[in-house]
Amino acid sequence: MNDFNASGNRNIEHGTFDEWPPELRTLFDGASIDTKTGFTASLLAADEGRVRTSLLSVGELFAPDPGTLCFSLWPQSRAARLVSKTGCATLTFVFDEAFFQVQLQARIAPLEGSPVTCFIATIESGEWQKVPYARLVQGIGFEFAEGQGEAVLARWRQQVDVLKRAASAAA
Repeated sequence: MNDFNASGNRNIEHGTFDEWPPELRTLFDGASIDTKTGFTASLLAADEGRVRTSLLSVGELFAPDPGTLCFSLWPQSRAARLVSKTGCATLTFVFDEAFFQVQLQARIAPLEGSPVTCFIATIESGEWQKVPYARLVQGIGFEFAEGQGEAVLARWRQQVDVLKRAASAAA
């Protein structure tokens, strides 16, 4: 079910989805990464009352189809251990002046020789909201440290290639 134009009684615009809207699919398509720098999503994983957060860039996210998100985490991270254990994660971010929250069901996609742990996740549910009296212009944003941009972009391209391989292997 996709509902993109619902509005509440307090002038809150909101909607739900179970597949990526086209504009988000384009954001996570793994292409033109250099034009999407600065975007950051927060991946949340929880277990026994503890929430762990990992910040992810477009170089660590890839949507191979409308219902799927592949993401990579460092293997030693607490979030990677929790997502591996529970299979659950929540992705939050700001896009097009709205706050998005996406519930994911994830599993590891084992890849030989990958320096990162790749996960293949399906969208369980997604929702967005925005209000007319305040524009969200960014969630967590960043810029590259001086002289680091090209090296980071090269690493991101490699990571997205790994995620594409993971998505292909999981299909």
